[in-house]
Amino acid sequence: MKNFSYDDFELREIQKLEGHTGKVLGIAWKEDTGVWGFPAVITSWSDDKTIRIWEENFSGFFVCKAVLEASCTVRSCAWSRGSKLLAATCSDVTTAIWKNVGVHAYERIYTLKGHENEVRSVSWNRDGQFLATCGGDKSIWIWEVLPGNEFDCTSVLQGHTEDVKIVHWDERFLFSGSSDNTIKVWKEADYESGDWRCIQTLGESDREHTSAVLSLSFSKERRRMVSCSDDLTIKIWKNSDDDHSIEIWSHACTLSGYHDTTIFIVDWLRELLRFVPYEDKDPEIFASAGADDTIRVFIEDTDNEVDGLTFKLLLKKEKAHETNVNSVKWHSGDKRFLASASDDGTVKIWELVCPWGPAGHIAS
Repeated sequence: MKNFSYDDFELREIQKLEGHTGKVLGIAWKEDTGVWGFPAVITSWSDDKTIRIWEENFSGFFVCKAVLEASCTVRSCAWSRGSKLLAATCSDVTTAIWKNVGVHAYERIYTLKGHENEVRSVSWNRDGQFLATCGGDKSIWIWEVLPGNEFDCTSVLQGHTEDVKIVHWDERFLFSGSSDNTIKVWKEADYESGDWRCIQTLGESDREHTSAVLSLSFSKERRRMVSCSDDLTIKIWKNSDDDHSIEIWSHACTLSGYHDTTIFIVDWLRELLRFVPYEDKDPEIFASAGADDTIRVFIEDTDNEVDGLTFKLLLKKEKAHETNVNSVKWHSGDKRFLASASDDGTVKIWELVCPWGPAGHIAS
């Protein structure tokens, strides 16, 4: 990264969203919003049994446009790629499916049942035809979207020996993280039968996590994955396959000593910092947060060529919230915005202030 210092970056709070009456457990940006003239939309969920839909107005501030009532604590939410369906996993062992049926109007159209314990996480596949759920019963369920707003379970994946904390669909592969300290990579073995198989387990050497894996995120080009754990470490993984026909992931580096309490979430910035020629591509960036109330942003250390792939701390925002930061998410369409959610009942919108102007040119 040329022509400026790492000290030129700042994470600036631009708005605090209030309205939840309990802990805000997570946030998710709605895809394809905040670009092409469409206002940005962000979703938050809480143990107050509600989901809130926030929309950016013409002044650039977010306003709550809808409140969806659930029957219990909402653990996780995810938008389908077409952004018409919102899946919400709940502590009552169900997953609710909401449909955007009009301007700021949502209808609960289906309830997925089958898990025997709290449903922890949900993820849609790329085309929105399948979603995966996981939970405290150690299983992962694959659901297919059928005509007429119907859903059918096509497969139940067993392989983890403890509760499954996170599922993340990426391209043709499904990733899962568990309290058994492992990350598993799953691939559909037979489309007709709906059978899936685990093709790799990351957790069988001294370089792997030693406690529950709580979050996963991927770089834009899918060559790298970041994970975090209750073991207070962040790990970077690299994909060694060139054509993606077979995923082979290996440990690249471990970051430790940056958080002294549980790290709940990591999220990779999937947009380039600047519009520059490929050979001058800027380093990659991801954020982390947890029970220490602090948001940290890490950047690829391109100056360190001796030890291979490494990352270093770009900046940290102390006391980002009054208590635990449960989630941080980069806006998928705007490289500047980061949202965070906390036990203090608030959502915050942050701007990554860089040493160049809005067009991506270096500031004079």
